[in-house]
Amino acid sequence: MAPEITKVKYMPELRSIAQLADSIWHECFVGIISEGQIDYMVDKFQSLEAMTEQIENQGYYYLAVRDGGELCGYIALKPEKDNRLFLSKLYLRSDKRGLGIGRAMLGRVFEEAAALGKDTVYLTVNKHNDHAVNVYKAAGFYEADTAVTDIGGGYVMDDYIMEYRL
Repeated sequence: MAPEITKVKYMPELRSIAQLADSIWHECFVGIISEGQIDYMVDKFQSLEAMTEQIENQGYYYLAVRDGGELCGYIALKPEKDNRLFLSKLYLRSDKRGLGIGRAMLGRVFEEAAALGKDTVYLTVNKHNDHAVNVYKAAGFYEADTAVTDIGGGYVMDDYIMEYRL
């Protein structure tokens, strides 16, 4: 059965995504970045307050991913003013990986880009997150650039900027 991927429209759903984000981040990034940086980044980028700000003032929108009716992942997208769509977030619970859900999520991202008239999807991914880097490469993304970004709190993001051309 294919996952259900729907646009987030209501605050309770966004609140559930923020709770899921906290759980996924504390599982996914252990060993890649410090626990302190995980906590900091969840608060700064993945909390209900951060997500609300992104939607209300920064042009983002969120998609909820359900498998068998159960929330198991989420996507955040931001259409740029040029020909690109920024894939800000694509996260899936570990127990749902390897079932084709991630592939369906990426497929939906490409559909969203096409519907918005965009010809490029880009994202940032931690250089040491080998699993994610390999997943994106297997899906057809390539390393377009690198970026080291000071995010405050004494932390930096050390990322690849990856692109996919539709």
